[in-house]
Amino acid sequence: MAESTIGVTGSRAGPAAGTGSAPSLLRASAFPRGPVLVRCTAPDALSNLVAVLELAADGQLRCGAATRRPLAATVRLVEDALVAGDYYPGDDHEDAGLAGGEPIAAFGWPVLLLSGGLARLAGSALELTSRGEAVLGRPSYQALGVLWERWRKSVSYDELARIELIRGQRKAGGLTTAASRRAAVAAGLAALPPGVWLEVDALFAILRTQPAPLAVARSPLARWGLYLADPCLGSLGPAGQRAWNVLEGRYALCVLFEYAATLGVVDVAYTGPRGARDDYRGLYGADSCDSLSRYDGLAAVRVNELGAAILHDPGALPALGLPGPRRDLR
Repeated sequence: MAESTIGVTGSRAGPAAGTGSAPSLLRASAFPRGPVLVRCTAPDALSNLVAVLELAADGQLRCGAATRRPLAATVRLVEDALVAGDYYPGDDHEDAGLAGGEPIAAFGWPVLLLSGGLARLAGSALELTSRGEAVLGRPSYQALGVLWERWRKSVSYDELARIELIRGQRKAGGLTTAASRRAAVAAGLAALPPGVWLEVDALFAILRTQPAPLAVARSPLARWGLYLADPCLGSLGPAGQRAWNVLEGRYALCVLFEYAATLGVVDVAYTGPRGARDDYRGLYGADSCDSLSRYDGLAAVRVNELGAAILHDPGALPALGLPGPRRDLR
């Protein structure tokens, strides 16, 4: 289990104490008070892919036929199958600082199988495609790279729907395409030096200013149709620049945490989502919320060895010294 915990007790700038895998160059103020978990994702990514493919091959996974979202029972099955479990423990975990976390990787994996063409829906059941059967028969890190690319270009699902407090998403013509947004996040990650931790707010700055900036609403006018709580009083149109962290920022957190980290592209440092961010305070309908999304606890990311190869040199994937799937090591 490639995970460690660091205790951050203050809000002054300074090094974060922890293990060698911890983000030692990050400001302590990047994290709320309480425990911070560090998950190094690459060593488990291929084992997790195999585990979820096996569940699909056994006919155990279900998604909504119309929504393509995994059902609650499926999310629980996937969570139990993951090598290190999901990012957060359940609400009954003894550490209150991590309370409020919800399934992330366990939700993302069935979506990835469908979006990447490794599985298809037969009614509500996921069944492997010939591509999925081939990957299950001969799992490889190249398959993870191909899955990242196929998911990135897919059009069957929009991750923004996972930010349920942002309403008005179904209005026709109001949103940019999910594929263009994923490409913007991927471009931001590709601009990062591998092996270096970066706070998510610093990554936000890159996503806002890169040549093809991340944008959720098609236009400033379309942003008026997106809102919190009330379509008039809670409209994000008048929020100006503050709306970016709510729309684009939360979308980026979802892509980073639920898909990039789950596929092993980035390592993550995170705490519980409750009270982790305050960039939505003062917006109508938001002050009563202890978080704006289940991803609010994500504090920093690091493009790892696997991510660097996927983003820059897929041909290098066979030569990576990462472990084979656990199924093959038994």
